[in-house]
Amino acid sequence: MPRSWRPAKNRKREHAASLDGLRSEGLLDPLDRLVAAGFAVVPAAAPRDGSCSCDRLGCPEPAAHPLSRAWQVEASTDPERLALWRVRHPEANYVTPTGKTHSVLDVPEQAGADALRRILVAGTAPGPVAEVDGRYLFFTAPRTNPDTDDVDEDEWWSSSLDCRPETLQEHPGLRWHDRGSYVFVPPSVSMSGHTARWVYWPADGTPLPDAVVVLEVLADVLAEFSAA
Repeated sequence: MPRSWRPAKNRKREHAASLDGLRSEGLLDPLDRLVAAGFAVVPAAAPRDGSCSCDRLGCPEPAAHPLSRAWQVEASTDPERLALWRVRHPEANYVTPTGKTHSVLDVPEQAGADALRRILVAGTAPGPVAEVDGRYLFFTAPRTNPDTDDVDEDEWWSSSLDCRPETLQEHPGLRWHDRGSYVFVPPSVSMSGHTARWVYWPADGTPLPDAVVVLEVLADVLAEFSAA
């Protein structure tokens, strides 16, 4: 689990972070903020003159894939490596691999904004929440033990069901990014020209929430939207 996500002694302080607090807190670069919190990242393709920066002829996933096929191995929390990547790939987007230190629940923006409000009103301490190209990404604890990589098969299923950015058209509702998946992180830029942003950042020391707890809220909100 990323080093910043440890149980805080003061539960009130865990709940004190808010959207206003995020906007007023410092000027730390959105990507530096993520790396400093212990989340590994790796460079990804970005838009370039209406196509993908990877220069692959007919790229099937323009600006929607990591630059390296070894992205899971190369992902790092080392600030020096991040600085080197920024020099080598100045226009690159960045992704964070999921499943080891964190999972991500991914829903449409309107449903995500409603769910975040409900979570905060209920007094639950959410993890980071990003808005990426019209989707809300809720960072949660992984479904594996980060120290032993043990998996409870009753509590985990493959991200191949719904995980990759290129499968969005097939799974427009709720998607769960776990082992074998990744998500784009702020300030990445999509093919539509939208810049990803953090819409919520928790207080230091707040542990990542249980994914199932967040999932229950998201599922309820999506059900209400579909019934409307």
